[in-house]
Formats: sequence, structure tokens, C-alpha cells
Amino acid sequence: MFAAAKKEDAECVLLVESPRAVANRVLIADLGIKYRLPVMSQFSIVVQAGALLSYGPALTDLFRRAAVYVDKILRGAAAGDLPIEQPSTYELVINLRTAKALGVTLPPSLRLRADRVVE
Repeated sequence: MFAAAKKEDAECVLLVESPRAVANRVLIADLGIKYRLPVMSQFSIVVQAGALLSYGPALTDLFRRAAVYVDKILRGAAAGDLPIEQPSTYELVINLRTAKALGVTLPPSLRLRADRVVE
């Protein structure tokens, strides 16, 4: 897939998250570096594996909110009566090692906006 994307002059890869993509995040990040295609993701764990950057909901916040829902259901609330929530905390995470490996120069303003930087 990466070889075909590079052959077609792709400039980056936007990873569509799935359990399989997250499970293979190290392989995907390594292929991005091998083919010199920056990988962007929704989840920070993919950046920790070597993707260039992510912007998306903070997983720890999502898990915390899920625990609140489980608690309410276990205490007798009907799941159908609970309100639907959307993420409220988003984070931008940048991997500077990957940027260097790809020869990508990130603007200082982007680095200042990042919630976390992997060095």
C-alpha cells in the first residue's frame, strides 16, 4: 500500500483508525519512514509508535467517560436513557524524531501548539 501510494506521488498518509490499524501501528509508522511518507493519525499512541503527528480526542478522557457510563449502568440506569456525549478534550501530538528522519521541518508555531512532543 505504501509503495503504491509513493508511486502515485502521495505526500502523506492519513491513517483511518481501526483496531487493526492500532494493533499494527509500529509497522505502519515504520513503513511511513521507509517510504518517506509522513503518517498522520487520530490517536497519540500511533505517534508514540513513530507516526509524525496526531490530532484527535484524548483516549484517557474517553476511557474515563466510559467508566462513568459503566458505573451508571451498574447502578441501574438504563443505557438508552443516558445522553450521548462527544469528546471534549482533543490533543495535538508531534513526533520530532520522525520529523527529523523524514526531513520535515515543522513550523515553531505548530510545535508551540502541541499538547505533547515526542523527542
